Amino acid sequence: MADCITYQSKVPVVRECDVLVVGAGPAGVCAAVSAAREGAKVILCERYGSVGGMLTMGNVDPILGEVGGGTYYDEIVRRLSEIDKGTVPTTGTRIGREVPVNREAAKIVLDRMISDAGVELWVGAAFVDSLVENGKVTGAIFATQNGLRAIRAKVTVDSTGDACVAAAAGAEIEIGRESDGGLQPMTLEFTVTGVDESIAISVWGGSDPIKIPAGEFAGLEYRELCKQKNREGELPEFVTIVRLHRTSRPGERSVNATQVNDLSPLDPSDMGKAELELRDQIKKCVDFLQKYIPGFENCAIRASADTVGVRESRRVRGVEYIVDSDVENGRHRDDGIVHNAWFLIDIHNPKGGGQAEGYSKPAQPYDIPYGAIVPIKTNGLLIAGRPISGTHRAHASWRVMAICMAMGEAAGIAASKCVALGVEPRELDPAEIRKVLAARGVEL
Repeated sequence: MADCITYQSKVPVVRECDVLVVGAGPAGVCAAVSAAREGAKVILCERYGSVGGMLTMGNVDPILGEVGGGTYYDEIVRRLSEIDKGTVPTTGTRIGREVPVNREAAKIVLDRMISDAGVELWVGAAFVDSLVENGKVTGAIFATQNGLRAIRAKVTVDSTGDACVAAAAGAEIEIGRESDGGLQPMTLEFTVTGVDESIAISVWGGSDPIKIPAGEFAGLEYRELCKQKNREGELPEFVTIVRLHRTSRPGERSVNATQVNDLSPLDPSDMGKAELELRDQIKKCVDFLQKYIPGFENCAIRASADTVGVRESRRVRGVEYIVDSDVENGRHRDDGIVHNAWFLIDIHNPKGGGQAEGYSKPAQPYDIPYGAIVPIKTNGLLIAGRPISGTHRAHASWRVMAICMAMGEAAGIAASKCVALGVEPRELDPAEIRKVLAARGVEL
């Protein structure tokens, strides 16, 4: 057993609010704005110095996933298009609509949404612990430049991505694949410029049968060349496909390729190892593109993620539990708070390269029920984003940004309704959330 210390400190309670949202990624921003637009007093806390999570700090481009019309996903996409006058249109592939996103424009859009809604924003505020009284979360403690500071709240929304608030509060937690706890690998995404659009290819995944258009390997499927160069050691150990997505500008590609396995996103030492390894892998991937892929001979790194991208960690067991068949068969529900959520069952291999099941598996548009964002045994708390309740395979579909934005919007409404009606999240009738969503023009 590790050595332990006992540490005591008086922590000032510096704020009280109706709704506290912890984590300002796509789900958290939408939750905070949604609750504030319903009249709640909202504080949004973020550990980094900028909001947006994977949409900004993670350099994830494009936005993937689909949901029924009228959600904050549509609003964010519209606002992005008004600021970023890119010349590359949204495209559709087997993985659905790919919405290119300029992360600098995204910072402006999200900041304006937060400010206009009247949300109080904290940045540089890392979550430390949950305040829990009689089984109910009543706020949280944060590490700030002034030391530990506490915020009390009537309802807290955990949008940390890793379910940090829920875990600290003693919620029932699941981690990884049911058979062995294996987690999808972590990644650092990056963008290259200097791409010759007259010949350069775009590739969305390992199932994409794109052929190399010219040069030494003309006519060979790109995915086969990636596998070959992986075997020969010119690509990193687990990088068997270098995905190349169009950005909002010609002459660029967003690259999703780097990968580390068997490291925990919940362990700071492992995260440090991931950072060092993945930065090194970026150069190997660029060298591969420059050496072998026509149109990429003069490509150069324009941007890279500021933080390691995490696909999977904890999931919070909820009142409802989304199972594989719900996603595979497209289950619809009367208590759905996100309608027609859709993305492939996209499980990046926890124990090797490529996909865990050979390739990403089909899904049908499905609903996310309210109970999936409500912890089964912890009061005063809602979950927004990838850690909601369900299986490892189902999670591989809903973890993308479009779906997380819609979840955050619904969670914000739920939190504001709980405050207004004086009820616990488990006591709230989902019809109350659906009424607000319908009034906003959301398809249900």
